[in-house]
Amino acid sequence: FRGHTHQIAMNTYYIILTSMAVMAVIVFVALFYFKAGYGYLSTSKWGPKISNKAAWVIMEAPAFIFLLYQTISFAASGVETGNSRTVLYIMAGLFLLHYFQRSFIFPFLMRGKSKMPIAIMLMGMTFNTLNAYLIGGWLYGQAPAGMYGTHWLWSPQFIIGTVVFFTGMAINLHSDHIIRNLRKPGDTKHYIPRKGLYKYVTSANYFGEFTEWVGYAILTWSPAGLLFAAWTFANLAPRAKSLTAKYEEEFGEEYKSLKKKHIIPFIW
Repeated sequence: FRGHTHQIAMNTYYIILTSMAVMAVIVFVALFYFKAGYGYLSTSKWGPKISNKAAWVIMEAPAFIFLLYQTISFAASGVETGNSRTVLYIMAGLFLLHYFQRSFIFPFLMRGKSKMPIAIMLMGMTFNTLNAYLIGGWLYGQAPAGMYGTHWLWSPQFIIGTVVFFTGMAINLHSDHIIRNLRKPGDTKHYIPRKGLYKYVTSANYFGEFTEWVGYAILTWSPAGLLFAAWTFANLAPRAKSLTAKYEEEFGEEYKSLKKKHIIPFIW
């Protein structure tokens, strides 16, 4: 009975994983035609909106809460998967570190009174929760026995991936800081970000986040990590292109002359 239940859980896991991979392709294409109307690209076409700060917490927190719940449940279960619990908790901890910052720190650093459409918030919340399920499901159930022994902490994948992950996080945090400080208190004008990696791309913050999840895919060496990195690019790359078009529309030749790429320096 236990073997049958495990097989059902594994089949369900891979059905969701495959479905999410297909959806990533669809979303990537669709977002070139349907702009997500929040932030600098805000429009009224997406329906009712709520406070940006509240929306970010509601959208991001489920990923943190869900993986934390999976981690606590696994720890309490006493189930042995043939992998080092220490290694599993470290990898889960990196995921939780990112989402703690995005859920409970980043929103409260925001300035201004921008709003986010509820529809976009709900889509983001669903996406984040499913990704947390896939990451947790891999770490605590689907990863091959013995893959994550203590030796994994000294493997090239883990070392390189962790360096890339924290490099991406540093870029993301620094880029967010630059954007937040473009305006003085009370100012509502738009300005061109020029510091840091904004010298090279329109969306340096997105490049940082994408780099983070590429690092996570490497350090976990997992289909779930790879899917998360692919989803991040599918979601952010079209938006970065739309942001370039928006800047060019507002600032004209002043922005075009900077010859910035959209999201990946010197490439695209």
